[in-house]
Amino acid sequence: MTDGPKRILVIDDEENLRHMLSVMLTRQGYLADTAANGVAGLERLQAATYDFILCDIRMPEMDGKTLLARALESGIASPFIMMSAYGTVDTAVACMKMGAYDFISKPFKKDEIVMVLKKAEERERLKSENQRLREVVAGKDGFCGIISRNPAMQELFSQIRRIGDLKTTALILGESGTGKELVASAIHTCGNRAKQPFVAVNCGAIPENLLESELFGHVRGAFTDASGDKAGLFEQADNGTLFLDEIGEMPQALQVKLLRVLQEEEIRRVGAAASRKVNVRVVSATSRDLEADVRSGRFREDLYFRLNVFSITLPPLRERIEDIPLLAEHFIAKYGAGDGAAPVRIVSETMRLLTAYDWPGNVRELENVIERATILRVGDAITAECLPPRLRGGVRTSEVHLSDENLSIKKAEDALERDLIRKALIKTGGNRTKAAVILEISHRSLLYKLKEFGIE
Repeated sequence: MTDGPKRILVIDDEENLRHMLSVMLTRQGYLADTAANGVAGLERLQAATYDFILCDIRMPEMDGKTLLARALESGIASPFIMMSAYGTVDTAVACMKMGAYDFISKPFKKDEIVMVLKKAEERERLKSENQRLREVVAGKDGFCGIISRNPAMQELFSQIRRIGDLKTTALILGESGTGKELVASAIHTCGNRAKQPFVAVNCGAIPENLLESELFGHVRGAFTDASGDKAGLFEQADNGTLFLDEIGEMPQALQVKLLRVLQEEEIRRVGAAASRKVNVRVVSATSRDLEADVRSGRFREDLYFRLNVFSITLPPLRERIEDIPLLAEHFIAKYGAGDGAAPVRIVSETMRLLTAYDWPGNVRELENVIERATILRVGDAITAECLPPRLRGGVRTSEVHLSDENLSIKKAEDALERDLIRKALIKTGGNRTKAAVILEISHRSLLYKLKEFGIE
């Protein structure tokens, strides 16, 4: 669809109707051309581009239905709105089945034509946005499923491209919810291992006594429940990529064994007598401060340096404000499309609230908020009422602190508490008990405040 005033072609054999529509459409801000019959109309369509076509069905030389068929055969994609007099409604319906956008019965009022055109404009706008989102995912604003136009993220994409074909271990750093697994997947996808397995495991989600068997496998009889041989994740990822998420949660005893695997490029199943060679590219990630963990003795220094050959730091969403509308539209396209449902849109006030929020849970929190909003919406619009209370009443923490216009002590205190809790959780890697100690409040109080502020 063209920018600026929309161009409309009126095709009708009644001169008075053509003139009336031309004057009316011009007053409404459209650029109107006319054609007296289907042959002349087709010639105009082949010579110029129009945003919409108003076409009568009954015309001499070439009727509207034939014109529509010829236009579609020629690849003309502009929406046709058929004008049908009494007795041609069935033909108008047949035209819609062929690909016309709508029809309007004669005689009609000015408001009816304007309303149909506005609906068609909105539909074309939404189609254009959906197409843009598809191009974003595959184009300059998207990289291997990661969507961003932020300069820091664009530089990150360049880093991923540089190491894609290498076997170099990579360490991805960033807050929870920033998309570390997506980056790991991108490293795998853009390299020469793309057709081989990509295996992911969360080191903090598997009990310590099971993690070794999960990673390296076991042989029958190695322990009570080992009823048969089992290949571990390293073997499953052979010739591909193994993503070790939350590597900072790995027990120290396993850190030693992981270091040996990285150095020797071989694994030994639990209970086995011999080792097996593996060709695995290891990518790890953490939201913890591993350097601090190394200084405290919690994480082995030699393993840290072995994993951190190439480090990638993901910026939090609050530092990527320009990406919020892009991501919101992406998640709407993901969750808002239902069978026969009208395209979903975000009203301007809702978008303002989305871009004003701090997003402590980052992209994951934004995705959850949009999924919830698409469920709660009335009609096709996501309004402010569809958002959680923490977004409707919230502004950026920094704005609360720095604004001379907002003198509410309550809002400032809430913003400060929210900020301190978020930082404490980041510092402790999400450990709520330790965060409560740092904050000098009870664990129960922390849980209450997490619920109150909507921090996940």
